[in-house]
Amino acid sequence: MSASEFDFNHHSHKRLNPLTNSWVLCSPHRTQRPWQGREEDDDTSKRPSYDSSCYLCPGNTRANDGIQNPVYKDTFIFENDFPAVQQSQPCLDTSSSEEPSNPLLQVESVRGQCHVICFSPSHDKTLADMSELEILPVIHAWIDIYNSLKSKPFINHVQIFENKGAIMGCSNSHPHGQVWSTEDIPQESAMELKSLKEFRNQHNRCMLCDYVRTEADADLKSRSTPSLDTTTTTTAATNPIGSRIVCENDSFMCVVPFWATWPFETLILSKTHLARLSDMNGGQKSDLANILRRITCRYDNLFRCSFPYSMGVHQAPTNGNKEHEELSHLHLHFYPPLLRSATVKKFLVG
Repeated sequence: MSASEFDFNHHSHKRLNPLTNSWVLCSPHRTQRPWQGREEDDDTSKRPSYDSSCYLCPGNTRANDGIQNPVYKDTFIFENDFPAVQQSQPCLDTSSSEEPSNPLLQVESVRGQCHVICFSPSHDKTLADMSELEILPVIHAWIDIYNSLKSKPFINHVQIFENKGAIMGCSNSHPHGQVWSTEDIPQESAMELKSLKEFRNQHNRCMLCDYVRTEADADLKSRSTPSLDTTTTTTAATNPIGSRIVCENDSFMCVVPFWATWPFETLILSKTHLARLSDMNGGQKSDLANILRRITCRYDNLFRCSFPYSMGVHQAPTNGNKEHEELSHLHLHFYPPLLRSATVKKFLVG
């Protein structure tokens, strides 16, 4: 087969993810294979606006120590009753580990804090159901928690994220996100910072500023790509010359990244170089609320269900490292697990 016959929509190839400096295998032809495997429950059930048994609804009692929630009106932040990392714990004596001299059996203590952010008092609302005015307090809550934690000497990174849907391991359907603040920078964020630094050293430019321009140029060359739906998402992800922009406004662009691993993966990028959420002005905050509502609505419309995903906000660490602040470019990752319907998910194997 000659090079002219190669079709990115039908032939296997690999693509570089410049943020993690890793290669992603693309096999677009496999979307046509028959499916007789596991199917998940379709999350289309109607939920009440208030659930007396929900630990997160206003005025209800939480699971740990009988703490009662306030009757909150928009967002509500509290320390996680079952945190993944803790602020106070015994010191770890590494010499007492199984084999302290064995390089294959190393352990380190991890300190931090975990918080929960309830997005809305309404049990039945997700970001897709909320108006832009209702999403703005969520963004303000993200900024407030980041600012309140960055001054703590043992907090060097604040990870804001949302796991939506039971398929993503979410244990409570009330709309909420989490904040894990740790001494160490998580592996994915550390890899991104390393790649951003290498790109800047080589090109004297910001990688993600360049990527925003690259996707804008591709969009100008191809105005015919429809919006995100079940027939065009694979094309948007696999077509190297067409538009991959899902939606955009003055301040933000949402794209299916060229190196997408998940079928409906998207990346929200600030069009200007912002290091963190708190660097946004009023207009940019409103634009972020707008883009969040638009992409989550499109997700829900794909299969007419409450679309599951993991979403993470990537911004500058809080370790006071000036180079990290200069390198960081505000962006949000959406990693949805669904493959071809509301009940068939993509499995990571191998």
